[in-house]
Amino acid sequence: MIKDKCTLYSSGLKGAEETFGEAAEKHGVNEVIYSFEGHKLSRDKNVKILGAEELVRGDISMELASRMLNRTYYETEKIRKVLQTIFHMVNSGHQVFVVGTIQEDGSVKGGTGWAVELAKMFNRPLHVFDQPNKQWFTWKNSSWQEDTPKIEYNTFVGSGTRYLNDAGREAIDQLFARSFGE
Repeated sequence: MIKDKCTLYSSGLKGAEETFGEAAEKHGVNEVIYSFEGHKLSRDKNVKILGAEELVRGDISMELASRMLNRTYYETEKIRKVLQTIFHMVNSGHQVFVVGTIQEDGSVKGGTGWAVELAKMFNRPLHVFDQPNKQWFTWKNSSWQEDTPKIEYNTFVGSGTRYLNDAGREAIDQLFARSFGE
């Protein structure tokens, strides 16, 4: 991989996304942060503010999102914009990396789960670092399989929990080191 030809897509929020961005910067990887007007970011380099027209392109039914993630999402403007922003991230990046918690039903906890479900729908290479188990998993043959992934495409997504722990932080650092060298 040629690092200066690679681009990380995220939404620059505190926790996993902020750490993905810091790792990209450290390794000389380009970064694009998708956001919307009024969204509070922890990382604000190379921000692309999505306008109303762009956000609508990522529009989904809250009922569909609730059904796919096995939880209830209520119709609020902010949560809709967050899900629309996640659509743009996954639509832009070919490979998807997420730090979070894989639940018993195979979904990933929280809003991060939407990035995972979109990656499955878009047939993107998908990898989740499960913080409680301190292990990377790759979605293959409709199930989670233990893995030690590398960044293998020029465009990729870094998303995940706001509640990043030391194991999650180390997993992101090691992912970049494996992919681009120290």
